[in-house]
Amino acid sequence: MNTQLHRSCRIQAGFSLVEAMVSLVVISVGMIGIASLYGQGLGAGRTALYRTQAVNLAADMADRIRVNRLGAAAYGAAAANNACDPSGGGGVDCTPAQMAAHDLFLWSQSVAQALPNGAGTVTFLGGTTPPTFTINVGWQEVGIGPVTLTIVVQVPNI
Repeated sequence: MNTQLHRSCRIQAGFSLVEAMVSLVVISVGMIGIASLYGQGLGAGRTALYRTQAVNLAADMADRIRVNRLGAAAYGAAAANNACDPSGGGGVDCTPAQMAAHDLFLWSQSVAQALPNGAGTVTFLGGTTPPTFTINVGWQEVGIGPVTLTIVVQVPNI
């Protein structure tokens, strides 16, 4: 009787193949979830970077407008390379309107370089007091499509 009791009370040690497979499936599902979250985090970081660059570019144009208040209406016109950049060694004496067109030219290049399919526009509303400028910065966001940041700036006359 003693030997029969001893055979039925054997202690099992280790894992069976089914237990190992179940644990492998559970760990695999968890790792897939972590990989998905990592991918979403990378996308959110890229979006935040583009939005930050767009805000900085719009603020740059607002500063250019504030510096050249006499050329206000020209910021709503076409951009042109008038060689007005003093750091470029142009040595050209530009009018405020020519400087505004040159500012738009340089700014448009910066937007195109900093953002994917980046484009910027400035609209001037001269009939308002103080004069109002609408600055739009647009780009193509992966997974979202076209995105536009709009900033409205009022610049009092001198």
